[in-house]
Amino acid sequence: MRFVFALLVVGIVVGVVHGKEASLSYPPARRVEQFDDFHGTKVADPYRWLEADVRESPEVAAWVAAQNDVARAFLDAIPARESIRRRLTDLWNYPRYSAPWKEGDRYFFHKNDGLQDQAVLYWSDAYDGEERVLIDPNEHAEDGSISLGQTAVSEDGSLLAYCVKEAGSDWSIIEVKRIADGAKLPDRLLWVRWGNIVWNAEGSGFFYSRYPEPPEGAQFQASTVDQKICFHRLGDPQEADELVFEFPEEPTQSFWISRSDDDRHLVLSIARSTDPQNKVYVRPVGSSPDAWVRLIDDFDNQFSFVGNVGDKLYFITDLDAPTKRIVALPADKPGRERLEEIVGAVEATLDGASLLDGKLVCQYLQDVAARVELFTAEGDPLGDVTLPGIGTVAGFDGRQSATETFYMFTGYVAPPAIYRYDLRSGESQLVRAPQVKFDPAQYESRQAFYRSKDGTRIPLIISHKKGLARDGDNPTLLYGYGGFNISITPAFSVEYAVWMDMGGVLAVPNLRGGGEYGEQWHQAGKQLDKQNVFDDFIAAAEWLIAEKYTRPAKLAVMGGSNGGLLVGAVETQRPELFGACLPAVGVMDMLRYHQFTAGHFWRDEFGAPEDPESFRALFAYSPYHNIRAGTSYPPTMIATADTDDRVVPMHSFKYAAAMQAAQGGEAPILLRVETRAGHGAGTPTSKRIDQAADRWAFLWKTLGMGEQPAGEQ
Repeated sequence: MRFVFALLVVGIVVGVVHGKEASLSYPPARRVEQFDDFHGTKVADPYRWLEADVRESPEVAAWVAAQNDVARAFLDAIPARESIRRRLTDLWNYPRYSAPWKEGDRYFFHKNDGLQDQAVLYWSDAYDGEERVLIDPNEHAEDGSISLGQTAVSEDGSLLAYCVKEAGSDWSIIEVKRIADGAKLPDRLLWVRWGNIVWNAEGSGFFYSRYPEPPEGAQFQASTVDQKICFHRLGDPQEADELVFEFPEEPTQSFWISRSDDDRHLVLSIARSTDPQNKVYVRPVGSSPDAWVRLIDDFDNQFSFVGNVGDKLYFITDLDAPTKRIVALPADKPGRERLEEIVGAVEATLDGASLLDGKLVCQYLQDVAARVELFTAEGDPLGDVTLPGIGTVAGFDGRQSATETFYMFTGYVAPPAIYRYDLRSGESQLVRAPQVKFDPAQYESRQAFYRSKDGTRIPLIISHKKGLARDGDNPTLLYGYGGFNISITPAFSVEYAVWMDMGGVLAVPNLRGGGEYGEQWHQAGKQLDKQNVFDDFIAAAEWLIAEKYTRPAKLAVMGGSNGGLLVGAVETQRPELFGACLPAVGVMDMLRYHQFTAGHFWRDEFGAPEDPESFRALFAYSPYHNIRAGTSYPPTMIATADTDDRVVPMHSFKYAAAMQAAQGGEAPILLRVETRAGHGAGTPTSKRIDQAADRWAFLWKTLGMGEQPAGEQ
């Protein structure tokens, strides 16, 4: 294979001839005669060989290495990159805390001192007391690639079960620590993905979810099916764990288990996809595994467990309420006909709820801004929680007996602050204010609304330095997601702060497919209606141009995962509209996405190509299949990671190979592949800074932003 590698790296250096940048020469990507028949339509897939795991295929590994060499040569030659990286590093270097939570007499929280690759888990005897390190993942890998996943503390606060993740993979190993002395117990559970660790009341063991061991060499690509819920008793080997639930007849379904705080009920949520609609099974704690009561036994509606008062179980549901409401169901009597409404639906979208101190704490989204309202357990209103401003909140967690809770507040120009909320007095207290080198007074953020192609009203939040001239010449970054019922709400980001510091405009529309306006908003951007999401994004670009924020040559689009699909789709549909494109870890092959790792979970969101009608919709926008030879595509930097086992990197590999071959203009098409990293979670801070420096340097050059970025005075 040495000959193959040598052949691939020929001519990858970016040169300068007479002061003008020479054209890029890309690593050759061989084409294969591969055609698939979808309902009578022959579809070519000339880069099928790039689906091979980079760890298993020397040919793919050599091609990826050569692509990275091309990208590095281009990016490292940009004069502003190093100054951008210094500014990112300087701004990133501030202590960042999670909202604390309490178990027993101890408080727990995550903290990153500033430039640590991974956040550290701490505990304290008081929410503002002495900080004691519980787990520092930075001690376990020199490259910072070991991270923590789910953490779960036993009810008395004495034991911690936690997920260890390596190189950004979704695979986890569960380990256990004694908190008082930090001693690590011998328990070690394999082939875990999401964790779902739930301790029993005694602290003698915990429930968790796992999958079968994948075939050798296929752990990062094989479909994740046949999930099981097990119970692990401390000290036992994993093979002795009790099987609590499985459903081999439907191997693609997934499960999530909860235990009520009063230790009366086990509540099992069963999903067939990433859609929020689910089944609900309930059984008494300590009963046999065959004692499940099928409370809700279909996938028609969402029922998310909130808590309980005795045998009355509280759920968030979209039943007869697209913006969602809270209802109660008796634990032993199946069926919707026994449902009792507790908190009715309103215009704002119910985004989450918790049951604390006998009160329901309901988090709403009102035109994307957070609002928090309290009710009694019977549904009587108790008033709103006064928030520091217009932005996003996260938190309000705790055991049902808690009289205090904590939350974080943030916005695009408001760094995250931590507050304590007293459930008895109704007062918020600032616990931790961020000490970041960013002056919010110099920036502004406002919401606007525009019309999409079909007339739908779409919200858009625009942030930038104060005093911006609306002259159509501002470098503008349009970020979007639009899918999976996920709401994109305002949040501070060092990357965005540096972008605005460079003189850039940040624009974030709330596209259909998300959850910002309830389940109808989600449904309007999925399956056969997925094109609505792309139309919403294109309309946002056209509005920014019409409002003279920017022009096509100065407009960049960015998105990751489902947002990477979004960027790939609009780039192939409207290449003349954008000055640069940054698709990251995107789903680019819509005809084969469901054959890898977690892809089968997305069928309800995207539709499956096995269905003729769904195939036609998928084929019409699939980014990989809609690249046209000879088209002048805008400058593009495609980003993925070698250990992404959620959206496997073959999507980006095939898209990059096809784009490079088809490019009819002179603009660069780069493929940047991060090593020992995954879909995004757990990426070390050092890598995140490098990734951001590359993105902003790429835009600085391709959007023509000047000799030096702002902030380097």
